[in-house]
Order: sequence, then C-alpha cells, then structure tokens
Amino acid sequence: MVAVASDGKEELVLVPIALCGAVVVVGLAKLCPIIKGHGIPESLEAILFRESRITPRAALAKPISAAVAMGTGGPFGAEGPIIVTGASIGSLIGQLLPVSAAERRILLAAGAAAGMAGVFATPVAAVILPFELLVFERSLRALLPLCVATAVATGLHELLIGTHPLFPLDYIPHAPPVQLPLFAVVGLAAGILAVVLNLGLFAVEDTFRRLPVPEWSHPIIGALGYALIGLGVPGSLSVGYWAITDAVNGHFLLGTAAALFVAKMFSWWLGLGSNTSGGTLAPMFLVGACMGEMIGIGFTHVFPGAHIQPGAFALVGMGVTFGVGARALLIGVVFAAEVTGGFALLLPLLLATAVAEIVVEQVLSERIMTDKLFRRGFRVDFDTQTDPLRMRIAAAVMDPIPQDGAVSTASSCTDPTVDRWAYLADALPYLLQPGCSRVAVTDHAKVVGYVTREHVDAELRRRVSEEDIVPPTLKLPKLSLRARRIPADTSTSTRSEAVAEEDQAERSRTRP
Repeated sequence: MVAVASDGKEELVLVPIALCGAVVVVGLAKLCPIIKGHGIPESLEAILFRESRITPRAALAKPISAAVAMGTGGPFGAEGPIIVTGASIGSLIGQLLPVSAAERRILLAAGAAAGMAGVFATPVAAVILPFELLVFERSLRALLPLCVATAVATGLHELLIGTHPLFPLDYIPHAPPVQLPLFAVVGLAAGILAVVLNLGLFAVEDTFRRLPVPEWSHPIIGALGYALIGLGVPGSLSVGYWAITDAVNGHFLLGTAAALFVAKMFSWWLGLGSNTSGGTLAPMFLVGACMGEMIGIGFTHVFPGAHIQPGAFALVGMGVTFGVGARALLIGVVFAAEVTGGFALLLPLLLATAVAEIVVEQVLSERIMTDKLFRRGFRVDFDTQTDPLRMRIAAAVMDPIPQDGAVSTASSCTDPTVDRWAYLADALPYLLQPGCSRVAVTDHAKVVGYVTREHVDAELRRRVSEEDIVPPTLKLPKLSLRARRIPADTSTSTRSEAVAEEDQAERSRTRP
C-alpha cells in the first residue's frame, strides 16, 4: 500500500500515485477486458456462455492489474482477483486436457477454490464458494475435486505462511442465548446495509456510464475520487486488513468506526463503479464490521452489565453484510468464522444472515455478482433443483401390461426399451425422436409396460404445481431492460434455443 506521510503537502503525492495506477489498469484492460470489475460476473459469463473457457491473458493480467490498483491506494479486496486467477488456471488446464465442458467447469471452480483457500486458509468456505456461485450443481463429481484442491492449497498455506487466521482475535468470543435477539438487530441492519451497498454501486455505475467522457477514462476519475477521500481518511485506502482486524477486536472508538464506515463505502463505490480492477469482499467486510462495532458499542451503553463484546458484533456484521450483499450466504458465514477463528459465533452469524436475507429479498432482484449479466440481457438462476425426471423410475409411472395380456420379449419389441429401474429421464431421448410415441419398459428381457410422452408431461406438470406453492415476495418494479432467465447449465450451443423458447412462451402468455 502506498505510504502516507504526516506532512499535509507530502500527503498530496497520493493523488498522482493513484492516478498513475489507474492509467496502468486502463492499459491492461485494453489488452484483457475481463480484468474490469471484481471478476465474478466475467467468470460466470465464461461458465455459462463460453463453455468455461478463459484466455491465458486473464491469468496474468488480472493479478497484475489488481496488485497495481490496490498498491496505489485502490479500496479493493484481493479475493476477486485471486478467484479469477485460480479460475483461469483451472480453465486453461481444462482446455489442454481432453475433457467435456462440464468437466472443464469443475476444473475452473477447483482452481478458484484453490486460490481462495491458498491465500486465506479457508478450506470450507472455499469449497462452498463454487457451489454457491460457480458450478451450478450439487454432485460428488464436483465435491471431490474441490475438497482435494482446497485441502492441498490450505496445506501449502500453512507450510509457507503459517497457521494463524487472517484477522486474529485477541479475546474469546461468546454469544449467550440471551444475546441472540441483539444479533438479530445486527442482521436487520446488515440487510439494510447490503441493499444500500448494492443500490449505491449500481447508481455510481450508471452515473459513470452517462458521463460525456470516453469509457477508458472512468478508472482514472474513480482513482481521483478515492484518493481525495483517502486524504481525509487514510484507513479507507487499499485492502484495509489492519482496519478489519481492529474492528473485529473492538478497538475502534465510535467516531473512528463511523468515519471509516462512510469513507470506505464511498471510496469503494467510486473505485468499483468506475470499472477498475479489484475485489469486493474486503471492502464489504470493513464496512460491515464498522457497522457491527457501532451497534455493539451502542449495546454496551444500553446494557452495561451484559458483558457485550463489540468485536463480536463487528465479526457478525462483516460476515452477514458480505454474504447477503453478494448472495453468497454460507460463504459469508463460514468465511467470517474461518478468517477470525470465531467459530463460537456461528449461531449468531446464521441467525443474523437469515434476518438480513429476508430484508434483502424484499428489495433486490439482482446483486453485485449478477447485475452486469442482467444488464446484458440475462438473469442467472442460482437455485439448483432436482430434475423431476430423475426422481422417478420408469416402472413407477408406466402403463403396465395386464397379467393376462401377451408378454413380448425385448428382442422382439419394435419400440425403444429401458429397464424398469431406469430413470424416467432415460426414456426422454427416445420420446423426443419423431415418430416415437412410447418406450417399452423391460424386466429381465420381458416387456412389462410402456412409458409415453404423457407420463413425462405429467411429471413435469406435477413439479411445476408444487413449485407454485411458495411464500409471496415483494419485488421492485422491473427495469426497462427485459431480462431473460436462462438456466445456469445452459451451454453456448443451446443458449439461442432457450431464449427463443422463452420468447415464444412470453408471447403465448400475453396473447389475448
């Protein structure tokens, strides 16, 4: 991080240093546009639309650009660049090996998880990260490589760096059950803060897009903004790990926490909103921690005999703010516990996360990880659901042959055949072929029934009717840009068909 002298005149050197860093980032962005922003939306785009292919330049340009941005005062975190760099390495390995697009996606996710675990020593959070944001599946074929990658990376971290947590606590955290309602208040505040952080960032991005200046100049303008803020509050500059450590240990006074809270939030908005290179976790951690500590300080005055630890409220505030703000709930909970060693606060973290998510769901339809894709016309659905055609076997839905009817063998049957224990999904490829109206179900080479297209249709309709029974949620008015909901596992080759099918369905719903 750039040093700031005590002499007011010497402090002004921060401004040209930050501007020079922004110029370097602009040059790198010309060579590799994927480095813009915090990187997760670009990784998602590669997974969804480019079969998990990331160019070799991204693996080199992203860490360099992020190091330059943070080293010259940029108020960003290192986790986004680390994740993109690891994902790029995993993708490159997947492009060298003869693997499928799905296997390449897992390699990309394993690289991202290994990067996160290797730097932060958070193996559990690193395994959760791909499941919440990248791989779009819950399977053993994804879990096992992720476990191996994060275990090896964390082991190397402990060997080369040490076993101390990133933000060590100088006290033993505790949260008696009687204090849980107080942590629910933190959850409520964190939910409101997450909404403010997202909407504020989106507003700043919109403002930059409307400026009558070339797009390449936006990072330079953003650098000027956060450098000027840094002159007043130097703690808002760079990653600010020292400030997070002080906050979770309750070392800040109320005024200091409030100043850092405001300065870091606005400097992060200006920096990331200008589309420069940097991460989101550290800034959201610091803002959330300052908010939590301020609430904790307030509770110590309201309940002087309750032995309240302001640092514990800061820890919960930072984990929850990032988790719900980025729609990575479990990552926020587990990461906050692992980087501090505060596992005794898992219960308050979970409770506060639930309260905060209820708040955010009422307001935000898109969050920081997906807003860029939404503006390009696509809405990513992270909710993975069980395929209803793999919840039933063929024998459970078939029309059985009457016992007194003629029983034929599979060899003499003219219809396609599946075993009675096969998934209903196994019959679908045959039923999609022209001229095939049914599939024979066999048991020990004897035909015992038939599965038709009506059976498949009935299973799908049953799942849809079940999903209709959900609690109502409030949403903001739709933006003028129409977003298409594309399933997360849609490949490039089927993307246009999915869009066309949704357009046809929309026309059918609106037709009088």
